[in-house]
Amino acid sequence: MSEIFSIKNIILYIIIINLIGFLAMLIDKNKAERGAWRIPENTLLWITILGGSIGTITGMYVFRHKTKKAKFTIGFPAILILEIVLAICIAFMR
Repeated sequence: MSEIFSIKNIILYIIIINLIGFLAMLIDKNKAERGAWRIPENTLLWITILGGSIGTITGMYVFRHKTKKAKFTIGFPAILILEIVLAICIAFMR
């Protein structure tokens, strides 16, 4: 039985969560333009915290969505930096 936290599984998770983050920003932008029900901001933040920071940051600027809110323009990159530091720390602990 292979290890659940293998490099392959971690990379797959990172790809999937970032695609989800990117698509969440696209969907929320489209809903905002139509005046429809929106994805809650906390959901977007949780997607980012769970590893989707690259996808949500990319979606934010590609779709020009949430770029005027400091919670996102500062928060998303700050989360990304923390994730990178955490990954480096974990890598050196092995």
